Amino acid sequence: MTRTLLVSPDQPGAYPSIGEALAAASDDAVVSVSPGTYYEALFVNDRAVTVVAAQGAGSVTIDASSGTYPTVSCNSGRVELRDLVLRSGDAPVVVADRATLTMTGCELSAGFGAAIQIAGRSEFTLTRCRVTGGRYGLVVEDSDGTVEGCEFTDLSEDGIIVRIGASPTIRTSTVSRCGNRGIYVYQYGRPTIEACDISQTGQAGVAVVHQSAPVLRRCRIRDTRGPAVSFARGCHGSVEECTTENTAQPAIEVAEGATPSIVAGAASRRATYGADAARSGGQQDTARVEKLLTDLSAMVGLESVKEEVRALIDEIQVNEWRRSAGLPVGAVSHHLIFAGAPGTGKTTVARIYGDLLAALGALPGGEFREVSRRDLVGQYIGHTAEKTAAAFERARGGVLFIDEAYTLSRSSGSGGDFGQEAIDTLVKLMEDHRDEIAVIAAGYTGEMLQFLAANPGLASRFAKTIEFGNYSPEQLVVIVQRMAGGDEYLLADGVPELLQAHFGSIERDQNFGNAREARKLFEGVRKAQAQRLRQSGQRPSLDELRTVTAVDVRVAIGR
Repeated sequence: MTRTLLVSPDQPGAYPSIGEALAAASDDAVVSVSPGTYYEALFVNDRAVTVVAAQGAGSVTIDASSGTYPTVSCNSGRVELRDLVLRSGDAPVVVADRATLTMTGCELSAGFGAAIQIAGRSEFTLTRCRVTGGRYGLVVEDSDGTVEGCEFTDLSEDGIIVRIGASPTIRTSTVSRCGNRGIYVYQYGRPTIEACDISQTGQAGVAVVHQSAPVLRRCRIRDTRGPAVSFARGCHGSVEECTTENTAQPAIEVAEGATPSIVAGAASRRATYGADAARSGGQQDTARVEKLLTDLSAMVGLESVKEEVRALIDEIQVNEWRRSAGLPVGAVSHHLIFAGAPGTGKTTVARIYGDLLAALGALPGGEFREVSRRDLVGQYIGHTAEKTAAAFERARGGVLFIDEAYTLSRSSGSGGDFGQEAIDTLVKLMEDHRDEIAVIAAGYTGEMLQFLAANPGLASRFAKTIEFGNYSPEQLVVIVQRMAGGDEYLLADGVPELLQAHFGSIERDQNFGNAREARKLFEGVRKAQAQRLRQSGQRPSLDELRTVTAVDVRVAIGR
């Protein structure tokens, strides 16, 4: 079990400094740091620890600028740093040697040294980190790792240095305002640089020397005093579909004896680069996505619904990957129509769908809000628009689930014009904020067609209509069995068959409640069991308390 150590100068029982917590930390411990500024240098040797800001990004600053040591040093160990502000003086901010380094959401600044220095065949992952100030932003030698969604700006010399055979992948990151080169590759460096934005450099955007062979793919290099990319003698590698703007000429400079491969190609004007591309792609929680899809699969029946939702999620997932790679993505609406009889899991599926959108980074992850006509329609002209806008605003970032949405259309009876005002308001809000919310309108299939016809632009706002069919008698029995198991009831022999026969005899008209019928019946069965046991005249055993019989079912269904 992972041990968590709390750091707070003011809280009794907590460690007063991060260094003291690290001294007491066992392998794989988490050091959770309370807000504040901590003037110390941290050393992690031959151990694995995580240091995290307890209250999120920017709340904790570790400042070693007055000393001569790096702010964080890791030798032959494993360290993870999350959401920290790190400062150093003349020494580097973070140093990893023969180590594993993971940094997420950190901000770094150095005086004279490098912000991050990695060597000794280390492994590293830098995600959404910002380096502002220092001599160099990142120096990687003889090590492999990934840099994604990071920013390196205002460096006195080079933004990123890759040397001594290092082969990191640098993706969707921004390198800007460097006194010398944006990225300097030398001594057999072999980085892969994808969808990066490199600009405002004192010399070349990317300089390649000493037998190095980088791969530059779909990068934008602009506003450089030197060429966008320069290859020295003996270097190779490739430049694929990169965009150059306002650089020295030639934009791609190839010295005699250099043999890079140049693949021309123009990216779409809607393509994004650098950290902007990473931000537009959102942050994805893969484990959460898989759990939610498992929850969806575990629902009884609804096979066609599950297939439709999975198809939508697949498309969203690929679109998010495209965004994070800097590729353009067409406009996608998350709004859906859920049509079908009541009690078929529409609300549950809507919740899972909203959670999936949040886990994929397609929505910010706001609340799930279920509303009906009375929550949207007011009592006088203008009141409805106000109520509808307020309900919409409360659901921003999440899901607005409108149950029995067809009652808003003009044909719904008295006061219908106020319902029409709600529809007209929704149409505009859904278009203006389509990337910030998922609106799901639910109701009977026939009536939902009338709802969609109530405004000329309404149908086009919804990406798809998903049909929820009635549960079969066998599926309703499974639902009852799950209800019983959840409350620690056992179904005696013959009960499932009796339940199936009963559900098979019910007319499946518009008023059939599906899972609601199952719940209603199960509540009746529990009541019948309680009456039977109470009237027995003696205290029942544990098995008797847990078991419902065919007699209880017959009483509940009136046979």
